[in-house]
Amino acid sequence: MTTTTKRQASWAKAIAKPATEFPLTQLSTISGKIPESLKGSLYRNGPARLERGGLKVGHWFDGDGAILAVHFAEGQARATYRYVQTEGYLEEERANKFIYGNYGMVATGSWLQRFGKSTKNVANTSVLALPDKLLALWEGGLPHALDLETLETYGLEDLEGLENRLPYSAHPKRDPLTGEIFNFGLSYGKNATLHIYRSDRTGKLIKKNQATLHGIPMIHDFVLAGDYLIFCVPPLRMNPFPVLLNLQSYSESLQWKPQEGTEILVFNRHNLELVSRNVAEPWFQWHFGNGYRDRDGNVVFDLIRYPDFTTNQFLKEVASGQTKTKAKGTLWQMRLDPKTGEFLEASQLVDRGSEFPSVAPSQVGQDSRYTYLSIQRPDAVINQELFGAIARYDYQTHTLIEANLGANCYPMEPLFTPDSTNPDRGYVITVVFDGDRQCSEVWIFDSDRLDSEPICRLALPSIVPMGFHGTWRS
Repeated sequence: MTTTTKRQASWAKAIAKPATEFPLTQLSTISGKIPESLKGSLYRNGPARLERGGLKVGHWFDGDGAILAVHFAEGQARATYRYVQTEGYLEEERANKFIYGNYGMVATGSWLQRFGKSTKNVANTSVLALPDKLLALWEGGLPHALDLETLETYGLEDLEGLENRLPYSAHPKRDPLTGEIFNFGLSYGKNATLHIYRSDRTGKLIKKNQATLHGIPMIHDFVLAGDYLIFCVPPLRMNPFPVLLNLQSYSESLQWKPQEGTEILVFNRHNLELVSRNVAEPWFQWHFGNGYRDRDGNVVFDLIRYPDFTTNQFLKEVASGQTKTKAKGTLWQMRLDPKTGEFLEASQLVDRGSEFPSVAPSQVGQDSRYTYLSIQRPDAVINQELFGAIARYDYQTHTLIEANLGANCYPMEPLFTPDSTNPDRGYVITVVFDGDRQCSEVWIFDSDRLDSEPICRLALPSIVPMGFHGTWRS
């Protein structure tokens, strides 16, 4: 009798061991040259530790967050990589074991030991660069403030107005014309409450509002579209009691209820008042691209749309290094009447599996020609591979150009970065894990020649595991 062992996917080598920090280091060039006009800092966040004491986390979302900072100036680049020093991380580091529950796992110990124990803030999802600090963002709590240069952790940040430690979500939107920052958070009771925040350019809270939702859903992202903030609430409902009693994780308590439909909430971005509320057909999304108001006063926005919530199971399996669940999200564009919340049009733009849509920071909330996204390679087995390419979708020509990075190379979310001398051109930066050579690199592309070789590749001192979101600070 023979037994067969499933071959470990190449991408899994990036998360097989906890990531190794490195201090501020001058990066060496593998090929090409850093453009002199690339000036600013790239920040990226993601789960960097998925194991302790021989045990794996329950879900990819449970890993402790670590931040990569790459500072560009005068044709040179320096980088540092550090774990966010949350209280939970430090406590588990000292104990060398898991203590707290999180999105996909419950706290350790007997039920009596788990009862009343809080969830660990893993600070692992995204980043927001403010003039005097960097915020490491997470879904379920306050952000952590870090030093913009060294990534030293200062502690929790309440933005001068988040009383009672209201959550500050991981997907803020910054208006490039006013500098205002919009975000949200959810609090839970018999029904969930959606809290909406408007802040000035420094992050200081200047206005809040709230709306009661039906049941306890999950909201991961929203979109800024001209004068409106759009929330699409998928038909997920949480059973709170097993979570409160530490009998089930948050992820395990979520139920897909397509009969509830996707609820659409439209808010005025200036006064945060609710404009309309409607229910549409069911779908699920993690992430939106951009949005804008068209000439007819309607709202147009993009998102990565899934038919159901099986994507959550796939992401759970990522933490184990072996995936089997098929979950394909594709790029869609939606047209909405903001006064009624009714959709006028919905169309799929790209039929390849894709995620992490983004636009040039100067065009957030406005009509933009391009969306950048991570995408599956054409030959990828969709339930076994992570994204192996990055692409740019052109709304004028309805064409897709992509940078195929080669076999067993895995990019993070592509980010557009402006040319400091010419606002009409720029670069696309991504961090790539090479599974064959088992190393991480920073790749810089000309945004207009994404299907050509990168204009520069930089070596990182240690592996930076595939993460979630980043930002560029000019």
